[in-house]
Amino acid sequence: MTRSAGSRTEEVPPTGVDISVPHSARVYDWWLGGKDNFAVDRAVGAALIEAIPTLRMMAAGNRRFVHRVARYLVAEAGIRQFLDIGTGIPTRPNLHEVAQALAPETRVVYVDNDPIVLAHARALMISSEEGRSEYIHADLRRPETILADRLTGTLDLSRPVALTLIAVLMLLRDEDEPGERLRTITRALPSGSYLAITHPTQDFNPSEMGAAVAAANQGHMTLVPRTRAEVERFFDGWELIEPGIVPVMAWRRDDAGPDDPRAAYYWAGVARKP
Repeated sequence: MTRSAGSRTEEVPPTGVDISVPHSARVYDWWLGGKDNFAVDRAVGAALIEAIPTLRMMAAGNRRFVHRVARYLVAEAGIRQFLDIGTGIPTRPNLHEVAQALAPETRVVYVDNDPIVLAHARALMISSEEGRSEYIHADLRRPETILADRLTGTLDLSRPVALTLIAVLMLLRDEDEPGERLRTITRALPSGSYLAITHPTQDFNPSEMGAAVAAANQGHMTLVPRTRAEVERFFDGWELIEPGIVPVMAWRRDDAGPDDPRAAYYWAGVARKP
C-alpha cells in the first residue's frame, strides 16, 4: 500500500480505490490494528477516537458479538446459511471460520461495497471442503443487486438464512430509507431465518456520540446513531430472541469486557422470522 519516492513514502491504492474520501471499512480496519487503510481513513478514525476515546474497544466488542452470534445460530438455532452485509476488511476469525468450525457444511455470502474488501475477497472465500463462502460486491442501498444469481447460487432461499448487519445501518441516513432497504432483503428470506443487528446510539453518552457524529460529518463520512426504539423498528414482524435488544457487550455475554456493558455505545439484537 506504500512505495518510496525519493525521501518520501507515497500511499498507492489498489485500482478503483478512492483515497480522497474515507471509507467505514478502512476506518474500522485501522481501529482494529489493520494495515488496509489510508491517511484519509486514519485522520477520520483519529478524530472519532478523540470524540470517543474507547472507540477501539467498542469496535472489538462488535467483533466478539459476531463470534457469539455465529456460535449461537449454528449450535443452538441450527442455521447453516449466512448473509453478512457490510462485511468489512477480513479480520480473523471471520464469520465463516467460526461457523464452519462448528458445522463444516455452513455456507456464507459476504457483501460489501469497498474495493479494498473486494481485493481481499479470496481470503473471505477460503472455505471448508463441505461448506462454501462467496463474496458479492454490492451496496445495501441497492438491495436488488444483492438478491442476484451469485447469492442464490450459494444460498438456498427456501431454507433459513441468518442475515447479519454489524454496524452498517448507521451508514444510511433516514432519507436513504434503511428500513425499506432492509425489508427488501428480509422479504426474500423464508420463515425460520434470523436477523442480527448492531447499531451505534446516543442513548448511553449523548455528548461523546454527538461529538463523533460531528467529526464524521466533517470528514465526509456518514454516521447516524439511532435510539433503542429506532433500532427495534428494524426488527418489526420478527420475534426477538432473549435477551432482546441490549448493549452489544451484554448480548449472551461470554467474555470479561468492561464491567458496564453500556461502555460500548451500541444496541444489539437477534430475531427470528415467524
